Amino acid sequence: MWHQQEIHLPELARGFHLITGEVVHALPSLAECSAGMLHLQLMHTSASITLNENTDPDVRHDLDAFMRRLVPDGLDYFRHTLEGPDDMPAHVAASLLGTQITLGVRDGRLALGTWQGIWLGEHRDQGGSRRILATLNGCEALDL
Repeated sequence: MWHQQEIHLPELARGFHLITGEVVHALPSLAECSAGMLHLQLMHTSASITLNENTDPDVRHDLDAFMRRLVPDGLDYFRHTLEGPDDMPAHVAASLLGTQITLGVRDGRLALGTWQGIWLGEHRDQGGSRRILATLNGCEALDL
C-alpha cells in the first residue's frame, strides 16, 4: 500500500512542540498498515522535525534554550536579514536538526520507543502555519 497526504499544523509559538497526536490523528490509514514506514517531510526551511522525549516538557524547553544559544538571533555576520533577525538562525537550526524523519509502522501504529515522540521545532517568532508531507508505505493488515 502507498498513501500520501499533507498534514496542516496551525501557527505555533517559537519552541518545540510535541505533534505525535496530530500526525496520528491525520493519518487514519496507519491502522490499515501491518508493517511499513512513514516518511514525514516538513515543507519549510525555518522549522524542523525530530524525534525525542515525549513526556517531560523540560526537555523541549532545554533543547530550545540550547538552540537559541547555539544560533542566536541577529548575528552581525549573517547576510540573509531581510526577513528579520530570527530568519537566518531559523534556517541554520532547521539544517542542524533536519526537516524529515522516517518512522517504522507495526501493527497499525507508529513503532516508537517508550519515551519517543515527534516534535516540530518552530525556529521563528512568527513562522506561520506549517505543512508536513506524509508518505506511508507498507503491507495492509490481513483479516484472518
